[in-house]
Amino acid sequence: MPKLSGVAWRKSTRSGSNADCVEVAEVAQVIGVRDSKDPAGPVLAFDRRSWAVFVAALPALSES
Repeated sequence: MPKLSGVAWRKSTRSGSNADCVEVAEVAQVIGVRDSKDPAGPVLAFDRRSWAVFVAALPALSES
């Protein structure tokens, strides 16, 4: 997994000032996901294809 220190993390613009968010960072072929309340904590890493499948499924999940 590529190093994720020093990368630009971002959270959804829909998060507003809510502290209960996840942040994502893109590095090479990896998407990193972390808890915004614990930036030094663990990071989940997804390959780009898996991340795209996950994001594409989100609208269907919100309808159930």
